[in-house]
Amino acid sequence: MPVRKGAPALLSAGTLCAALLLSGCASPAPPSPAAPVPASSAPAAGDSRPAPGPPGRAANDLASAPVPAPRIPGIGPATHALVPDGTTQVLVATGPTADSSTATVTLYRRDRAGRWTETAGPWRGHNALQGWTDDHTAGDLRSPIGVFRIGDAGGLLPDPGSRLPYDQDDQFEISGTGLSGEPLEGSFDHVIAIDYNRVPGRTPLDQERPLGEEKGGGVWIHVDHGGPTQACIALDREALRELLRALDPAAEPVVVMGPAPVLAR
Repeated sequence: MPVRKGAPALLSAGTLCAALLLSGCASPAPPSPAAPVPASSAPAAGDSRPAPGPPGRAANDLASAPVPAPRIPGIGPATHALVPDGTTQVLVATGPTADSSTATVTLYRRDRAGRWTETAGPWRGHNALQGWTDDHTAGDLRSPIGVFRIGDAGGLLPDPGSRLPYDQDDQFEISGTGLSGEPLEGSFDHVIAIDYNRVPGRTPLDQERPLGEEKGGGVWIHVDHGGPTQACIALDREALRELLRALDPAAEPVVVMGPAPVLAR
């Protein structure tokens, strides 16, 4: 199978992963001729008040626009410190509690002023059946907590337009049923490898485990099959395709993943 150049290795220790699955106004009418012409809204000479904003911009439009922030929403200083200085794209995958198996996934981008803005999502998805852990062992049915690089992709189906290295391979085919009895077919149509206990720059199918087999491996972001995973993050098919097209290797993207109370530290 192909070996490609990709992103560097994982960023945070103590976040051990589990194995693979079973193997997002009308313009106002002009005034009538009889209507009086309104007085100018420009401030008088010597008036220190700011001039009014441009016409036609509704207040609701301003309120709904993403507001750049100096820190990623929901991410506390300790977690934020694990994000590399050169990273300008962060995918946040989080659940409400340590034992929850449903996740919310959102992509953020940092501008040149250092402010973060939501650029895609939020999407609903799944994580592992038993929730999250910062000390994972293979088979514990928990997703790893931490900050990891994401730089390699692949799948059974052709590349949907990813800028990450993409390995299309028949070995991504999967069958059988998931932990809730749901069919797994199509789950690996598209995947993004999370750089935990793997050699970066290789196909997601690569089996080398630098930390040892007991620490698990093969933690991916893949197509949601409608139930919890063994360790991976699962997203709706179209959301995953959108994410694949949005991730930019030049932005050195990482995923920040874990329960909200932990990520808020």
